[in-house]
Amino acid sequence: EVQLVESGGSLVQAGGSLRLSCAASGFSVDHYAIGWFRQAPGKQREAVSAINSRHDTTYYPDSFKGRFTISVDIAENMVYLQMNSLKPADTARYYCAVVRGGHTSGLLEWRAYDYWGRGTQVTVSS
Repeated sequence: EVQLVESGGSLVQAGGSLRLSCAASGFSVDHYAIGWFRQAPGKQREAVSAINSRHDTTYYPDSFKGRFTISVDIAENMVYLQMNSLKPADTARYYCAVVRGGHTSGLLEWRAYDYWGRGTQVTVSS
């Protein structure tokens, strides 16, 4: 069965960095599009970044400041999100999600994805 398990979330001071991991099992991330999303209490789920199924193009919201970077390690079947210059506004639960490759568009929309992890909490203090 497809499983995604996020880890690496913690309490961090503003200006700090975190590297979130998403361990995939039951399938190979090769040929899957991948997205990272976050959601804070009372807020809508929003995209952080995504990578297409060929793993040759990354996507970030237009308003995003470019502090986060998505990457994939096919050999280890792992997905990462590097987060730098963290701000209190980054406080949220972060989720990874995947969808099998094909003619897929709108990878910054949560509806594009079929499988989700349970998330990992990131709290940034001021």
